[in-house]
Amino acid sequence: MNVALRPEGSPSDRVIGYFRSELISGSLRVGDRIPPERDLALKLGVGRPLLREVLKSLTMLGLLKTRQGSGTYIGKADFGVLTDFFTFCLSQEQDVLGDVMQARIAIECQAIRLACGRATDQDLAEMRKWLEVLMETLDDPEKGGNADFMFHQALVEASHSRSLTTLYAALSSLLRESHVERRKTTYRSREIIGDLVDAHREVFLAIVGKDPDEADRRLRDHFAIGDELRRKSLIDEYRRKSD
Repeated sequence: MNVALRPEGSPSDRVIGYFRSELISGSLRVGDRIPPERDLALKLGVGRPLLREVLKSLTMLGLLKTRQGSGTYIGKADFGVLTDFFTFCLSQEQDVLGDVMQARIAIECQAIRLACGRATDQDLAEMRKWLEVLMETLDDPEKGGNADFMFHQALVEASHSRSLTTLYAALSSLLRESHVERRKTTYRSREIIGDLVDAHREVFLAIVGKDPDEADRRLRDHFAIGDELRRKSLIDEYRRKSD
């Protein structure tokens, strides 16, 4: 028996490790039929009941698809499940939205550099659409926050980086909530909202101009301005409550 196919770890780890290595190497691709259960159990040195449970879990995640009377095939991972997983895990941490914001900055700052060279006319049209919606929903924290999120999501998608878009999608639920919550603290101030709109417009124009350094600078300025404006807004809110 090939010992290389039986790495150290629990039996379930061996099963998951097998699919991970086969997918990374390209030996298995979406749509490929996996070996029969008996052959796979023998190959990995695990019991068939345990193998069956692991396969069932991978099927729930969308990584495997079972076709009645045909077998089990490699499926395409469900981003919705991945998003729920990240949300559940991160929600257990303190100040999760602040931490997610840091991850968002890291992803978007690289994405915007790539977008300057890769964005298509369709990508730019999508960003322009959400920029217009953002300007039309300044007095609605829910719709405005969602438009803000969609604008930034379109920015990341314009990078055409599978890894960056996957990571962003995994955090999307928390990111959307962050946009809405932050908008609730700022929408009453026309000066604050006006500055945020201008910042989004400058970010968009920098991508259109295909200048990665300028785009990166505009985006970082946008994040810094947003943090400062939200800080002032929270101070004003505290003073109003105190009065």
